[in-house]
Parts: sequence; structure tokens; C-alpha cells
Amino acid sequence: MARPRITLTDDEVREVETLAALLNQDQIADYFGIARNTFRAICERDEEVLARYKKGKAKAIAHVANGLLQRARAGDTTSSIFYLKTQGGWRETSNHEHQASPGVTKIVRSIVSPREKIESRLNKMAARMQIEKHEETGSS
Repeated sequence: MARPRITLTDDEVREVETLAALLNQDQIADYFGIARNTFRAICERDEEVLARYKKGKAKAIAHVANGLLQRARAGDTTSSIFYLKTQGGWRETSNHEHQASPGVTKIVRSIVSPREKIESRLNKMAARMQIEKHEETGSS
């Protein structure tokens, strides 16, 4: 005799969206007291459960990303670096300079930290914004 198929009540389906903001699928299964594979199977066969799970995750990500962006806009360098690396495609690199003079080969290695690069870019952007603001107001 086959086991009866486990389904979520309407209230539990709605609750999935709220839980998804904080928990992954395995943790939601634990919360409902069902096997982890069972919850994944429910998500596969019930489009509404999966849609609510995805919507809950997306809402939480949007909320956190908004807070991060606000901190970056307020001048928090660490938040700016993180945002630009994850959303702006920025990456850490090293600069290597090779200098040679007649008969002598000299290799100079200079490494500029990503923080220094980003702070330099942000300072340049801030300076440009100050110039634009100054020009808009017509001040001398």
C-alpha cells in the first residue's frame, strides 16, 4: 500500500513565502515537520508553493540589497566595494610592471589593493559631482 501524498494546507502554502525570506527549503521542511525530500517534491509538483518560495526569497534579497545600496550611497566604502563587485562586475587584480635598462633587467611588482582602487574611483566620482554641483549653482 502506497503512502498518502503529503500536501500543504492553504495557510501553510501562504506561510512558505514568509519563511523563504529566512530559511532554505530543507529548513522549511524541518519547520513543517516533513522530510526534506518531501518538501522538494511538493515544490516540484505544486507551482504555487514553488512560486511563493521564490517570491519570498526575492523579496528578502531585494530588501537586503536595498539596505546595502543605501549604505553604499551614504559613503560606506565596504558596502560600495561589495556592491560593485557583485553587481558592477568589478574584480580584484594585481598590476605588474616590468622595467628594463641596457644590460640590466629589473622587475618591479606593484600591487594595488582593490580597496585603494575603489576608494580612488569613488574620490574621483565625488570630485566630479562637486564640480557639477558647483557649475549648476553658478558659484565661483
